[in-house]
Amino acid sequence: MLFGQTAINFAANVFSAAFGLINVVVFTRLFAPAEFGTYVLGLGFGTIASTFMTTWLRLPIMREQARGDGTDIRGIVVPGLLISCLAAPVTFLGAMLIGLDGGPALAAAGLAVAISFFDTGQELLRARLRAFTVMKAVIVRAVMVSVLGIAVSLLSQSGVFLMVSSTLAYLLAAWAFSRDVWGGAIVRFDGPRLFDMAKAGIPLTVSLTLLALSSVIDRFIIAHLIGPGAAGQYSAGVDLVRQALIIPAVSASAAFMPLVVQVNANQGPEATRSHLEDCLEFLLAIMLPACIGFAVVSGHIANVILGPDFRSMAVEVMPIVSVAVIFQIMSYQYLHISFLLSERNTFYLLNTGSALAVNLVVSYLLIQHFGAGGAAWGRLVAEVFGFFCALLLTRWAFPMPVPYLRLTRVLIATIVMAIVVRSLELALHLSDKDALAVLLPAGIATYLTMCWLLNIAKSRYRLNRGLLIVRNALAR
Repeated sequence: MLFGQTAINFAANVFSAAFGLINVVVFTRLFAPAEFGTYVLGLGFGTIASTFMTTWLRLPIMREQARGDGTDIRGIVVPGLLISCLAAPVTFLGAMLIGLDGGPALAAAGLAVAISFFDTGQELLRARLRAFTVMKAVIVRAVMVSVLGIAVSLLSQSGVFLMVSSTLAYLLAAWAFSRDVWGGAIVRFDGPRLFDMAKAGIPLTVSLTLLALSSVIDRFIIAHLIGPGAAGQYSAGVDLVRQALIIPAVSASAAFMPLVVQVNANQGPEATRSHLEDCLEFLLAIMLPACIGFAVVSGHIANVILGPDFRSMAVEVMPIVSVAVIFQIMSYQYLHISFLLSERNTFYLLNTGSALAVNLVVSYLLIQHFGAGGAAWGRLVAEVFGFFCALLLTRWAFPMPVPYLRLTRVLIATIVMAIVVRSLELALHLSDKDALAVLLPAGIATYLTMCWLLNIAKSRYRLNRGLLIVRNALAR
């Protein structure tokens, strides 16, 4: 079930990433860095505001809806979601306070509401293991964001209008799957229950809000110290890395997190630890080669995908951010499960808050001395600190297993892949497009071969099982 759920989530997110790639190619060519910077700042603030408004609903969804025992809390989530959206005027004032003008601030507040409706529905579907429906919703949203965004860019190269198009895309996708998400739910308003949910969700809400803030705080610092144009150039490279690398990890964690909750509730801690060992190996087997491989060929990727005004900055920051993503994924997609299982909600706050403080101070100092590129080093320092902090906190929560032998095999396979790709890059003198056409297949083939030789994530068993299914299907 873990492999199947991950495969569906991964397919959906790859489709979304493909359309996101189209967005980057088009937007960095049609929009000036300042307008693109306005868009990414507004989108970043909208994501933060949405996280603040609705994260308190995610905790009961993850803990109760994901049990798989017939519990249905959608009826109480509906009024909670509507109450959360009443905070939209406050988010508008917050956007104004951080330096956005009136138009971008209003657009960011509307985008926050749209993201809230869509993401809450997605969370409910994931908790019910409706991965295929999640995939369809992600595809619709991705298509609508791209289509509406490109249409708007042809009419006006304004970052504000681009935010408005994204808002419409999220609302249309949420409406298209409203029956799948909310069908059959009996809406009820229970004041005391909502108060208890809000109270229990405060630590997680603050933590994930700080996490969302931490992921974009560097671009706000750049905008403050240098200007929105530099923020747009920096964000193009960083977002390209995150879009390519976070997606596989989120796909895996979206599949195994509800399963971990079910195993812990039904089979106990020992079975949960055994399941977590499989999850960690599977997560690292996907994430580590993707991050290291992306860092090796990031210069070619930047020159092929981004517009001319964005390339030099991206070439500088993308390898650094690729390495930082490794520590980010290990912290938030794996170690934080410990806090969920042990119900140590304050640990989310401790870990994320301390990492944000380090990111804020280090990034500010490095940006002052080294320009926008210093923000990438600040992000790396903050993610490394956050990882070790989370690892320490798990000692007082649910002890997370670390199967060193399995992880060593993944590390060996990744190192071999990186050596092969880098050697080919030095030996061949090709254009950026031709280099990617050679290096990417070579890296994938090398890593898959190593996975087979070392039997990483039970790859031999999974391949044999897949071949057996295909053979039986052909025989029928």
